[in-house]
Amino acid sequence: MKGNVIVGQSGGPTAVINSSLAGVYRTAIDRGAKKVYGMLYGIQGLLDEQYVDLSKHIKSDLDVEILKRTPSAFLGTCRYKLPDIHANQEIYERIFAILKQLNIECFIYIGGNDSMDTIKKLSDYAILTGHTQKFVGVPKTIDNDLALTDHTPGYGSAAKYIATSTKEVIRDGLGFSYKKKLVTIIEIMGRNAGWLTGAAALSRGEDCDGPDLIYLPEVAFEIDKFMARVKKLLEKKDVVVVAVSEGIRDKEGRYVSEQGGGVDYVDAFGHKQLTGTASYLANAVNQEIGCKARAVEFSTLQRSAAHLASRVDVNEAFMVGGAAVKAADEGDSGKMVVIDRVSDDPYQTATGIYDVHKIANGEKLVPREWITRDGTYVTEEFIDYVRPLIQGDSPSVMVDGIPRHLYMSSKK
Repeated sequence: MKGNVIVGQSGGPTAVINSSLAGVYRTAIDRGAKKVYGMLYGIQGLLDEQYVDLSKHIKSDLDVEILKRTPSAFLGTCRYKLPDIHANQEIYERIFAILKQLNIECFIYIGGNDSMDTIKKLSDYAILTGHTQKFVGVPKTIDNDLALTDHTPGYGSAAKYIATSTKEVIRDGLGFSYKKKLVTIIEIMGRNAGWLTGAAALSRGEDCDGPDLIYLPEVAFEIDKFMARVKKLLEKKDVVVVAVSEGIRDKEGRYVSEQGGGVDYVDAFGHKQLTGTASYLANAVNQEIGCKARAVEFSTLQRSAAHLASRVDVNEAFMVGGAAVKAADEGDSGKMVVIDRVSDDPYQTATGIYDVHKIANGEKLVPREWITRDGTYVTEEFIDYVRPLIQGDSPSVMVDGIPRHLYMSSKK
């Protein structure tokens, strides 16, 4: 590698997004990059020439290990949509002028669907204008909805947190169930894909029955049938726990959260902020059935719980970061690194590389056959798919009993 590397993070953070950053940094240094720059707040920050020399902040192998276990985006993130390459060439000219100024050979972007749109547009503009920089995407999203990759880094750790927390919520409810009826609605992220919500089923085992009902956005939600099922369950048991996706919708395609007035923000990519689904359903249960009902939102905890990160997830996140640098150094551009599952027993994966045009702005949903016929749970096939991704622990470096995170003491 003769030039420099620049890396950015975009979209929602995860517990292992910085492990991918560590993989990019370590591999770039090992392959001879003179400098590895980090964009502050993604492509939006780069447009304002906000970037840092990562060697000033990652000074040792211990720093690399701490970074791998630091949640959220070390560099800061954004949700910034680049215009069409023919609509506003001034923005692209500015970006490429900055890349030239920094002698950038490889541009690596860690993110999800919308971030891959950025890689697509930048690589297309480079081809159109004869620039030689290489643009490669690194997959990242707890939603697990990126096409062509078996799964995405960030999902395994979020699934582990969701399964663990669901089990603890169930245990908490059982402790207060004497002569009382209780319905708990757990709201889980995922937007239009139910991968995260389905992971609540992993709480089921010898010591826990798991949630009673699981509702994914892939199947239309019918509140009348939901109420009927809850009533029937309460005839047999005192505590009912239901896991619902924030993105469940009725037959008309309207988000349940909208019925409770929970949508009040739309980002640059047109995504509605979804919240309030559990609260709406808990209130409905309370009013119609008359028993105590409560709503639990895991919210941002499910994407920041690095203390419960899966070792498989941490290692794979590091792996795909390194693979992106290798691919760019060897001439690939307009591509995204993917994880290919080689085998389930023993669980083994490898990296591949695919055209980002086939990935950007797409959405991989849970297969209908992995959801029960009545739409109220996931199948064993789903569980078998997810379980290997949550295996192993990745202990943090502890200081005074609290995990130590890598932080940026100063910026540019």
